[in-house]
Amino acid sequence: MTAIQGIDPSVQPGGSGCAECEAAAGWWLHLRRCAQCGHIGCCDSSPSQHASAHAASSGHPVVRSFEPGEEWFWNYRTESYVADGPELSPPVSRPAEQSVPGPAERVPADWRDLLN
Repeated sequence: MTAIQGIDPSVQPGGSGCAECEAAAGWWLHLRRCAQCGHIGCCDSSPSQHASAHAASSGHPVVRSFEPGEEWFWNYRTESYVADGPELSPPVSRPAEQSVPGPAERVPADWRDLLN
């Protein structure tokens, strides 16, 4: 397989939840994994949009969904899906038992009203 700029298949994910939300006791809807450094951030529908903020601040353009059963990659720089991305180092998703949105104990009752 040809190498794709912004994707390092050997890097493991940095955790099982959004790094910034975890640090601030926040919550997320869905998770994205930086395909270059393994940073886990929350999606653009989440209140804080940490995955796209990480891409902008780090210059790492590509993320992969970190949701169970999803294998797609997104390039923030080109605003397009990446076709035929490589298999990344495991784990390839958040734990299946982790709630969506999550983590369950920090999700407010009005969470739907807070999505972007």
